[in-house]
Amino acid sequence: MQAAHPRRWLILFVVLAAECMDLLDGTIVNVAVPTIRGDLGASSTALQWIIGGYPLAIAVGLITGGRLGDVFGRRRLFLVGAFGFTAASAVCGVAPSTAVLIGARLVQGGFGALMLPQGLGILREVFPPDELPKAFGVFGPVMGSAALVGPIVGGGLIGLDLFGTGWRLVFLVNLPLGIAALAGAVRLVPESRAEHPVRVDLVGVGLASMAAILLVYPLIQGRELGWPAWTFVSMAASGALGVLFAGHLGRRARRGLDPLVTPSVFTHRGFSGGLVVLMLFFGGMVGSVLAVTLFLQIGQGYSAIHAGLTLVPFSLGTAITAGLSGAVLQRRLGRWVIQVGGVVSLAGYGLVLAAVGGGGGDGGVTSWALAPGLLVVGLGMGLFIVPLFDTILAAVTDREIGSASGVLNALQQLAAALGVAVLGTVFFTAAAGGDFVGALGRTLWWQVGLMAAMLAATPLLPRRAREPLEAVLGGVRERPAAAGGATPCAAIAAGGRPPG
Repeated sequence: MQAAHPRRWLILFVVLAAECMDLLDGTIVNVAVPTIRGDLGASSTALQWIIGGYPLAIAVGLITGGRLGDVFGRRRLFLVGAFGFTAASAVCGVAPSTAVLIGARLVQGGFGALMLPQGLGILREVFPPDELPKAFGVFGPVMGSAALVGPIVGGGLIGLDLFGTGWRLVFLVNLPLGIAALAGAVRLVPESRAEHPVRVDLVGVGLASMAAILLVYPLIQGRELGWPAWTFVSMAASGALGVLFAGHLGRRARRGLDPLVTPSVFTHRGFSGGLVVLMLFFGGMVGSVLAVTLFLQIGQGYSAIHAGLTLVPFSLGTAITAGLSGAVLQRRLGRWVIQVGGVVSLAGYGLVLAAVGGGGGDGGVTSWALAPGLLVVGLGMGLFIVPLFDTILAAVTDREIGSASGVLNALQQLAAALGVAVLGTVFFTAAAGGDFVGALGRTLWWQVGLMAAMLAATPLLPRRAREPLEAVLGGVRERPAAAGGATPCAAIAAGGRPPG
């Protein structure tokens, strides 16, 4: 049996510091965007890049980041990623212009893609197998708490305006967390790498990255430029590159080489259908939360802290049902939990739409009017998100789990970028004349449509989820290198890691 590292629990909290730094960066920046707009004169397109560029950069590098850790050492890549992420956060905090801020956000995401995947490999090396469930069980409460307080912390930091920093503190707050993660990793984390690391599929990385960029870029820039022909050519080229990527994976596998993604995972109906469900859910969730945040501050004139407190029912609802879903309902009801969660969230959006429509057209929509709907949306999300990853992974074999898990995590981030691009564009287009109530209403109707399409795809999912942590440990036992990009999906999802 693998020997336990004497400081394994301290190492766990080093990994958690890095994970929480990423999670906080996603949840607190939304409430800062309107203040950034006023301070730097950022356009609506720039705001979309500030929010959406970060998950796009993570999505592009996430699977590769895990494999680089297998090759060059997980501790080394964790340190490089944490240092780069922390330094990029500092640049964000002192950015003199939107161009610098957007660039620093992209760099943040790139280094995050190096840092985040190393956590599972590090924990796998320092914890014996019988203690891994306890270690991963800590992720849920800690990260769930970070998600819950994120908007409040963001609003409080902006309201505090320490030394006139305003919105800049939401990025500078990463510095103490980053320094703690770096210091802890230097002192505590042992070096480890895969015994038989695979070669990085550089062609696959290039094709997948370009496909993602050619899709997201025109969706964000198109509205500002009047949708010129090149935007549609770019999106078509993205689809063509996706086809080339699939062909490349198949050829590499037939030649006995390690592809970026095991191509056989896409032959399982449950997995491919699960990708559709995941993309629609997370994309819609990110875009709709961004629209609500923009509506509250730009349309309603709420302060950042007021907007953050208004979103508390959403986070609270997620926290309430996440534990129930993971501990009880997932095993008993299987796929039904996901479907019920989707229906509950859909009902919540209906309540939010009713509250917005009840504003009387004068923009007077109160936090109290929005609270019931946001709470119900969160309750549904908690039911939905906990079993989703393990249910999708039930469709693949043990040999494919590592690769499939990496794909899910990367596409979750890509969905976040697409949600900002699509629903952000819908919101800003409708708000061009100053009707922010109408803009939020239109965006939420789009979200209702996305949720309905997502629910229609849920029958494709496997009926039952894998047992907790089996989705992680099975792939690790069979093929360690392929699991390099995996994260403890169920544990992180239970923590609520809400996109954006």
